[in-house]
Amino acid sequence: MDSAHVQDDLVKVLFTEEQIHEKVRELAQRIEQDYEGKNLLIVGILKGAVMVMADLARAFNRHVEMDWMAVTSYGSGTKSSGVVRILKDLDTDVSGKHVLVVDEIIDTGLTLSWLTSNLCSRGPASVEIATLLRKPDAQQMPVEVKYVGWDIPDEFVVGYGLDYNESYRNLRDIGTLAPHVYS
Repeated sequence: MDSAHVQDDLVKVLFTEEQIHEKVRELAQRIEQDYEGKNLLIVGILKGAVMVMADLARAFNRHVEMDWMAVTSYGSGTKSSGVVRILKDLDTDVSGKHVLVVDEIIDTGLTLSWLTSNLCSRGPASVEIATLLRKPDAQQMPVEVKYVGWDIPDEFVVGYGLDYNESYRNLRDIGTLAPHVYS
C-alpha cells in the first residue's frame, strides 16, 4: 500500500520505501562483516518484524538460518502489563549459535530485555539485537542494541510492519499516525 492511499491518516512520512530499503541493506552489510565466518541464526519477532526480517535476509550475500518468536506483554490492552508471554517459541535449538534478534521497533525495551535474558539462558554463543527503529525517549529498560537503523521521536508510527489495530502493516513507507485515527 502506498502512503497516498492513507495520506489523511498520516501526519507525515518519516521514511520512504527507498530510504527503508537502503537502510536495511546498510544494516545487512554491517551484520555480514561482524559475523563473517560464523553461523548466524536470525530470529524475527512476530508480527511486526516480518517486513524487516524478509528484506534483511534477502540483502545478505550469505546463508543464514531463520526462525520466529511471538511474544506479548500487552494482552488485550494498549498498555504493557509488564508480564511477558511467549505465544510462539523457536523451533530451533540456539545452543552454541550466534543469535541475532530482529525487531522493527524498540520503544520501552521491556519485552526485548526479557526476551534477550530468556534467549541467553538457552546457551547461545551470542545474542545481539537489530532493529530498524528505536525510540530512545520511550525507553524504560536499558537494552543493548547493536544494530539500529534510525532513532526516532516518541511518536505513534505505522507502516513497514508497524501497525495500529492490525492495520497499516503493509504500508511501504513509515509515517506518523494522525491522532484522530487512534483517539
